Amino acid sequence: MASFYHSWSFFCFFSIITLIFSRFINPTAAVYHGYVPSPWTLAHATFYGDESASATMGGACGYGNLITNGYGTDTAALSSTLFSDGYACGQCYQIKCVQSPWCYSGYTTVTATNLCPPNWSQDSNNGGWCNPPRTHFDMAKPAFMKIAQWKAGIVPVMYRMYRRVPCNAIRKGGIRFSFQGNGYWLLVYVMNVAGAGDIHQMWVKGTKTGWISMSHNWGASYQAFATLQGQALSFRLTSHTTKQTITAYNVAPANWNLGLTYQAHVNFH
Repeated sequence: MASFYHSWSFFCFFSIITLIFSRFINPTAAVYHGYVPSPWTLAHATFYGDESASATMGGACGYGNLITNGYGTDTAALSSTLFSDGYACGQCYQIKCVQSPWCYSGYTTVTATNLCPPNWSQDSNNGGWCNPPRTHFDMAKPAFMKIAQWKAGIVPVMYRMYRRVPCNAIRKGGIRFSFQGNGYWLLVYVMNVAGAGDIHQMWVKGTKTGWISMSHNWGASYQAFATLQGQALSFRLTSHTTKQTITAYNVAPANWNLGLTYQAHVNFH
């Protein structure tokens, strides 16, 4: 009986140790495998501007010149249902046209760079295309013309299929940080975000400070009310969708300046 008791005790002890040990050495236990595409969903799409896409520059996300900042003309303004108070800035979507004679085959991938605001003076099914709770994409015209004939823009109730996809294929290199503000207020526009493409929370650290939580200003910008000049700056970011957190050390040197953009060596995946 004593032998059985000791054998059973040893077995239980060994099993517990093995379980605990495996949690620490299992290389896949805490590995984040990256953002995966969402299912296809029905939505609507229109376009705005002309073939030059000049009307799409700037926008509610604060990316400025979309060409020079790497977003190109494959962009879209999202209805507020999708825009999520700016947390959707930078998200990537595959969009294809369906159920219409104006459709082309295939799909295009666009980045969310702007807000399509509600128009409460018009019915949601007749002009108020971006009124909540509608899921709507107001695409740059060059992007729209990849999925449908531009004449279809006069029939904006056509269905489009869309899905969220990782941004890795179109966001290369590290995250970029564009600095604005003054000596006591740092405003940072976050661009070229891969993975899910979005940011939910952000921190900044100078060489003479601890980690300072930054508040969401608007679109893809975050701010810190702190005196950080003369210090090399590092940033920590959490994705809005995946909750993955990464740290970009020494992004900007101690002699950084407002109005400049600095690129990290890391990105989401």
